[in-house]
Amino acid sequence: MQLYAILRRSGWRSGEELEQAAARSTEVGNEQMPDEVRWIRSYVLEEGGGSVGTVCIYEATSPQAIRKHSSLADLPVDEIIPIADTVLVRPDPQPASR
Repeated sequence: MQLYAILRRSGWRSGEELEQAAARSTEVGNEQMPDEVRWIRSYVLEEGGGSVGTVCIYEATSPQAIRKHSSLADLPVDEIIPIADTVLVRPDPQPASR
């Protein structure tokens, strides 16, 4: 599988909507496409006006598999970018409490 970054700009009007989308994504990935896509992590973007977007890191067999997963889970996809390599300087910090 190849590693990809998926940009989803202003995909949700609230954090609650994003949580529902994450549940759908997990269900589709785990139950319908376990050999084609694997969600690794996401970074939530503040998009202004209360809306949020994400940069998601996935392993997938192809960009088409990511698009199929997104369609089944009703997720937006603005851009799919293959990741060439990973340079880890420090681990991700603990999530900020809100």
